[in-house]
Amino acid sequence: MLLDRPTTLGELKRHPEGARERVLRTVKDELRENLLRRLQDGRPIFSGVIGYEDTVMPQIINAVLARHNFILLGLRGQAKSRILRALTTLLDDAIPIVAGSEVNDNPYAPISRYARLIMEEMGDDTPIAWVGQDQRFVEKLATPDVTIADIIGDVDPIKAARGGHLLSDELTIHYGMLPRANRGIFALNELPDLAGKVQVGLFNIMQEGDVQIKGYPVRLPLDVLLTFTANPEDYTARGKIITPLKDRIGSEVTTHYPETVEIGMEITAQEAWTDRGARPVRIPDFVAEVVERVAFEARTDKRVDRRSGVSQRLPISVMENVVSNAERRAVRLGEGEVVPRLSDIYAALPAITGKIELEYEGELIGAATIARELIRRASDATFRDRAGSVNADEIILWFEDGAALQVTDDLGSAALRKAFEMVPGLLQLVGHVGLSKPGDVPVETAACELVLESLVARRKISRSDGGEYARAAHEQRRRPNQDLFGGGLSA
Repeated sequence: MLLDRPTTLGELKRHPEGARERVLRTVKDELRENLLRRLQDGRPIFSGVIGYEDTVMPQIINAVLARHNFILLGLRGQAKSRILRALTTLLDDAIPIVAGSEVNDNPYAPISRYARLIMEEMGDDTPIAWVGQDQRFVEKLATPDVTIADIIGDVDPIKAARGGHLLSDELTIHYGMLPRANRGIFALNELPDLAGKVQVGLFNIMQEGDVQIKGYPVRLPLDVLLTFTANPEDYTARGKIITPLKDRIGSEVTTHYPETVEIGMEITAQEAWTDRGARPVRIPDFVAEVVERVAFEARTDKRVDRRSGVSQRLPISVMENVVSNAERRAVRLGEGEVVPRLSDIYAALPAITGKIELEYEGELIGAATIARELIRRASDATFRDRAGSVNADEIILWFEDGAALQVTDDLGSAALRKAFEMVPGLLQLVGHVGLSKPGDVPVETAACELVLESLVARRKISRSDGGEYARAAHEQRRRPNQDLFGGGLSA
């Protein structure tokens, strides 16, 4: 515990941790040593980061072992900020600093004039404070209005007046975020948005360790791991990384979206808030798969702006809305558990439309219309993956003969299952979805919706925005056994 550690310089010198600090390791050496120890022990490097084990993580590990400043390059929603924050777990539990220091001065190698003066005056009685891992991480979102004063510092005339100092005295400096990250990690998000002159100040600190504040040269030998994030499209869209700074960044690591639906589902299950307290929540695996496939379909849709990307936050937000809609239904109907189904995904349209940027063609069609198409395509892909080719003529002919079925998200599972019993062959097909146990009415009901949604995606039947399933708009009649479920989309 921090309370048990030395509180003065003299105590620190006699303490085992004081001997370790005398070695004067840089923060990059500290990260490197702790990472090597973790690799040797076989412990996970970063907890909660999924899908990067064979791609991104080895590159980050190499960058840390090489003591590089590095940048994470990727589209939005690719866990870039989470990775940078997780770097703090590679730091020591706590480090000693000169108490009151704004720049985390090492008692054995102070860099600020404040620390040097107090140590000259008090010697071994110099008070010592301890800084934990989280306090050694400083994060800043780059915006065009960020100034050198914000990042590096500025002269504080009030300090000068109160202390009777000249403006050129180092004691008059109000330190910016980068000096305050000394002996820690400084993370700058969206680097291209930073003004060029501020980027110049950054690479000067990285290379020379000094900077001019209001025309006064100040030596700042900072000990910092500099990390950055950037969206590759922002290089030209909103700004760029100046060449001298880019040249001084040791490693450029490219992130990516989940490579498989299964990995995406694992991320969404970890991040989405689905534990709603009193009523247990049971999400059918095929419903979770449809939610995840919505994002995968959006990332390949030509009407969605690929340069902007489709964030992993989309399926996370959709899943939370899906569970909320199912929870609302369960509370209203007095059901004992919350079991989402396909109609709940349509109720989550706001979580989709707000997270996709559209091309011109998409803007003409409208975000809501595209979102509904994405849900249907995701449903079809999910059923195809599970069922393959099965015969659905009996269902299609029932609708083509003029029958219709109204499915709303406010109907209970039992009532909805009775309605599905009227559709010949429908309940027989749900077995192909891969239900965990027969007779599970809420899950069977959700599986029936999956079958119908897949038929809608193939344009074999139609679905209104109000949830009514009916004959396809083209009203084309088919002979029995002519169409196989799984045979492709029909115009």
